[in-house]
Amino acid sequence: MRLFRRIRPVAVSDIAAEALTLAGGGCALLLQIAHPAVGRGVVEHSDFAQRLMDRLDGTMLYLTATMFGSAEQQTALRRIVNRAHAPVRSRGTSTAPAYNAYDPDLQLWVAGTLYWTMMDLHRRVFGALTPSQAEDAYGQLSRALSNLQLTHDRWPATVAAFGEYWERTVATLAVDAEVLALSRQILYPRRAAWWLRPWLPLVRLITAGLLPDAVRQQFRLDWDERRQRRFDRTIRMLTVVYPRLPMWLRTLPRNRYLAQLRRMVRPREPRPSVSGRAAAD
Repeated sequence: MRLFRRIRPVAVSDIAAEALTLAGGGCALLLQIAHPAVGRGVVEHSDFAQRLMDRLDGTMLYLTATMFGSAEQQTALRRIVNRAHAPVRSRGTSTAPAYNAYDPDLQLWVAGTLYWTMMDLHRRVFGALTPSQAEDAYGQLSRALSNLQLTHDRWPATVAAFGEYWERTVATLAVDAEVLALSRQILYPRRAAWWLRPWLPLVRLITAGLLPDAVRQQFRLDWDERRQRRFDRTIRMLTVVYPRLPMWLRTLPRNRYLAQLRRMVRPREPRPSVSGRAAAD
């Protein structure tokens, strides 16, 4: 039956449209806050415990606008994010790094975690892209994610160069007591939506399984052979079931966020000309 035909996305727009991207949200968040400067900024200027779903929705809305929104929608979201970032800054101290949400290097790390988790999940579920497909995907995604104060020339030039940047940065990640407490708010949210609560153990398993080993250890996430087997079975199940889901279901979150964007940013209607007003009079 056509319904059960395996559909493998290769085009960047199709990869970014997949609901599978949501499965990497927890991993991306933990990687972001494991960066000492990003983590300090989030600890001092965020409220994950009360607004976790709002934060996730905001991230996915911004990603959707970046990849699929009109120029007008992207401009409107950019203004909103810049206003939110304006107070997120502090000088460094002897025990804590400086941070500034307008810092393009910090924005590169945040954008890089979105790219890395998206492509890692795609590889695990659909298999590796060819080298030329991977370079094309990297080029398009790095351009699309170059917003706010981050320009495309700050990205490493190739997939291999990004891999080197990734390994260097992961080696510098450090989870202190405050970031560790924040991670528990992300993994064990007190005010999660009712429909999400039954899925939280699976979300935690996927989040921990996707993290690099050293980062997982810093977040003190229990991991052993039994958990690894559960994670591997979950990924195998995804590789069988997910690619055969109907496309309307696989792209449902993307379409939901696009509809939200259209409600937030309505196209401006052209003003009537002087002659048009005179004719109406």
